[in-house]
Amino acid sequence: MKHYSSPSSQQQVIDMLPAVVVHGGAGHIPKERAQNSTSGVSAAARAGYIVLKGGGSSMDAVVEAVTQLENNPSFNAGCGSVLNVKGEVEMDAFVMDWKTLATGAVSAVRDIANPTQLARLVMDKTSHACLTAEGAKQFARSMGVPEVPMESLITEYSRMRWRKNLAPDANPVECQMCPLRSDS
Repeated sequence: MKHYSSPSSQQQVIDMLPAVVVHGGAGHIPKERAQNSTSGVSAAARAGYIVLKGGGSSMDAVVEAVTQLENNPSFNAGCGSVLNVKGEVEMDAFVMDWKTLATGAVSAVRDIANPTQLARLVMDKTSHACLTAEGAKQFARSMGVPEVPMESLITEYSRMRWRKNLAPDANPVECQMCPLRSDS
C-alpha cells in the first residue's frame, strides 16, 4: 500500500490489480459437462485479464472474455447456442461502456461466430443502439466480419435439447434448467 500526503489532507491510495469475473450462464450444468464449463469460464477470465494487463480497456477485456465463451461449445452462446423453434441459431448480444453510457447491440444475428464483437462494432462505429437481423448482417459485411456456416454454431447437445423441447408434453423452462442426458 502506498501513502501520499498533501498539505490539506491525508489521502490513501491503494495499488490494485485488475479483476475479471466471468460466469458461464444460468441454469443447471449436468455433471458430465461441469469440468468443461469450469475450464471454459477460467479460460475466459484469464483471456480478459491478459487484455487488462496488456493495457487494454475494460471493454476490450469483456469482449475478449465473452468471445472465448462464444467460441467454446460448452456454453449456449455462439457455438452451442440454444436453437430457435425452427432449429436454427439466432443470437443477441449487448455491450455498454459504463463510463460514457455508450451501447451497442445486435439481435437475431445468424452466421456470425461472435455477436459480441459485432455489438462492440455497433457501439464504436455507428450512431445506432441496436441492429437486427438483415440490418445487422449488412453491417457485419460492411465491417468485414466473416460469416460462418450456421451448422458450425450448432452442437449435438444444443440439437438434443431442441428435440427434447419439441415434444408435445415438454416444459421449455424445465428443458433449459434440468439435466439432460445425451441418450434421452
